[in-house]
Amino acid sequence: RTELIALKALALIKRGGPYPYRQDGVIFGNREALLAPKPRNYYHEYTVPTPGSRDRGARRIVAGGSPPVEFYYTGDHYRSFKRIQE
Repeated sequence: RTELIALKALALIKRGGPYPYRQDGVIFGNREALLAPKPRNYYHEYTVPTPGSRDRGARRIVAGGSPPVEFYYTGDHYRSFKRIQE
């Protein structure tokens, strides 16, 4: 189920929205330095909805590039990332 929700979020990102959360699309600073170093505005973050959560939850997709050319999933609010292979 999580994978399906993440795939729907990924499709929305690729379409350019509209996004359900006003924070979607903001610059992701990569302060954790877990992704490759890039210029400040390279990465942007998007919400992957968490069923039953009253807020955005911990799940995100971080997209790199403009337009995005690489995508990463985090289910633990930036403690770890998995590259999304298409």
